[in-house]
Amino acid sequence: MFKILELNPALQPYESYIKQRMDLYEKAKKTFLPKNGTLLDFANAHQYFGFHHVENGWIYREWAPGAYRLFLMGDFNGWNKTSHPLKKLKEGVWEIFLEGDKALWDGCKVKAIVDSPIGRNERLPLYTRYAVQDKKTLVWTTVIIDDQKTFKWTDEAFQAADEPLMIYEAHVGMAQEEPCVGTYRDFADIILPKIKKAGYNTIQLMAIMEHPYYASFGYQISNFYAPSSWFGKPDDLKRLINKAHKLGIRVLLDIVHSHAVKNHAEGINMFDGTVYQFFHDGMKGEHPAWGTKCFNYAAPGVVHFLLSNLKFWMEEYHFDGFRFDGITSMIYHNHGLGVSFDSNDKYFSENTHTEAITYLQLANTLIREINPKAITIAEDMSGMPGMCLPIKDGGVGFDYRLSMGLPDLWIHMAHTQSNLDWQMQKIWREFSLRRPEEKTVAYMECHDQALVGDQTIIFRLAGASMYNEMGIVDQSPVATRAIALHKLFRLFTISAGGEGYLNFMGNEFGHPEWIDFPREGNDWSFQHCRRQWSLQDNKELKYRYLSEFDRDMLKAIKQSHVLNQPAPKLLLLDEERKIIVYYRKGHIFAYNFHPDKTYSNVFVPVPSLKNYSCVLSSDDKRYGGENRLQTKKFITRKGVGQMNLVKIQIPAQSALILKEDIEEVAAVKTEKTETAPKKTKTASKKVKTAEKAKKD
Repeated sequence: MFKILELNPALQPYESYIKQRMDLYEKAKKTFLPKNGTLLDFANAHQYFGFHHVENGWIYREWAPGAYRLFLMGDFNGWNKTSHPLKKLKEGVWEIFLEGDKALWDGCKVKAIVDSPIGRNERLPLYTRYAVQDKKTLVWTTVIIDDQKTFKWTDEAFQAADEPLMIYEAHVGMAQEEPCVGTYRDFADIILPKIKKAGYNTIQLMAIMEHPYYASFGYQISNFYAPSSWFGKPDDLKRLINKAHKLGIRVLLDIVHSHAVKNHAEGINMFDGTVYQFFHDGMKGEHPAWGTKCFNYAAPGVVHFLLSNLKFWMEEYHFDGFRFDGITSMIYHNHGLGVSFDSNDKYFSENTHTEAITYLQLANTLIREINPKAITIAEDMSGMPGMCLPIKDGGVGFDYRLSMGLPDLWIHMAHTQSNLDWQMQKIWREFSLRRPEEKTVAYMECHDQALVGDQTIIFRLAGASMYNEMGIVDQSPVATRAIALHKLFRLFTISAGGEGYLNFMGNEFGHPEWIDFPREGNDWSFQHCRRQWSLQDNKELKYRYLSEFDRDMLKAIKQSHVLNQPAPKLLLLDEERKIIVYYRKGHIFAYNFHPDKTYSNVFVPVPSLKNYSCVLSSDDKRYGGENRLQTKKFITRKGVGQMNLVKIQIPAQSALILKEDIEEVAAVKTEKTETAPKKTKTASKKVKTAEKAKKD
């Protein structure tokens, strides 16, 4: 029996589907690999195809099984369209050798001419490693990269710190404060030090793979082997990653293998004149929501292209892993659109795209062969069972999945104006919905919530006060509430949501503006496509409160190693008083969501007879709080029966992290007048407190 069935007994009726999953994976390996071969040996398409500087010249190879003829033109031949034909080899491979070391050169511009069933067309080679757009004609061209000229890496000794993932999701182009497209070099020199100072140990870079439309946020890919020229040259990206490694920061690529842009002139669609070279024919190959093309993951040529792409980014650019975009769209034939995944039947049916799941298993296997310490994260909103279990256990092999339901919870709460309407049980239930032994990356908001048409959490909480009431001297109840709750939401997310944490750049200090890329609708303005870092550095503004809290929160979480414990244990849930308290690896996390009531006598049942010290309070003045916490030491005593109780104070709209002492204290019973028991709701509905807490 596969371990996935032991961990999830409710999946027993679907054992045949799990077995099919594994059989298809083994069959695929036998299909693609020779006996005793590895995916590491298989995924080398980029080393064969494309342009390579070899002895006595240059060689260019292309995969175009449906094409009639291919030619190469460019700076090297005065853009003659027919003087340099490619020779057709076996299995749809075409080749041309250009004699002489200077036949092509680094920076030489070229294009392919493809005669096919759809006519004669100028195309960018499939394995283009650098593409640029002419600013006047807007036409894209391939630029030759001399692969004999190697970047001088200095990260051989890089090893990420042994601590939970603290991910900083970033977009290079909009990372600068000036209204323009930022560069790889700017990001490396200006933004990386900010990320290091903020305490994040991992960067997740968006929009790196080349995309012709800047406003697509990098999710409509044209050239899978080319780092985006929007931000600079390929070596500039290598310099960025090399510098990140020097700072001890791992770098993940937001990889897009779920779909591709439809464009012919710039992209891979119908390169050889056929749709089926890469994509499904007919409507199956059309994404109804994104207007893009859907890969055929059963085609050997497609698998070869995509797996080699993963190896290319890891070996050529030293990426430390991937966040796989659009997993839900990949693994269901209807792309998960309009589906409520409320039963296991939704995961195992004819709607399940088994070829895509097999591809993802192969991808995770390959990544481990390249770098056993690499990180893979699945963006799957459906909650497919086994997504983050090892393949040998019946899983798909990812390390983490994104907890995509958590932002929806916080958005709903921020939209509901009164804290008194919030349901503590609902909060705890949402954070408890996790599959056994499958790790998650929790986040309060990512880039999705920051886009125009949506709103960040801080903007939902603060509204217009973000613009005129964030000064230190401003007495704004709305802004005060927004800052207080923003801190609570973040601490709850990072400490209870999973084994890793993600933040989109700028949200750590409550960036006030949405993201609106330059487009015709805003007169091609960059005003909202930047990050105003000066706000958090301005001592006259309240944004620094949020920034400083975020930095200390990350530090406290990393030092306490609390995320090493699989899940928090609920200690106290009080719907009436809007209190939630839980325990995780020697620490108590206590929250008071009530808008105006501070509680001085909250008795919390704890696992051992140890006292506690406060190591972080969101109500501290340096975080924009009111310093209402009267003590940072909390005493544990024996209560009624064998229960240990610690008495704590929780100011209104605030949160605490309490660390337990190393040694147990003497078993001293509480006074009789302090032991009047009161039933308190918990997950098990069995926890009792020693007395009915008094309210200030």
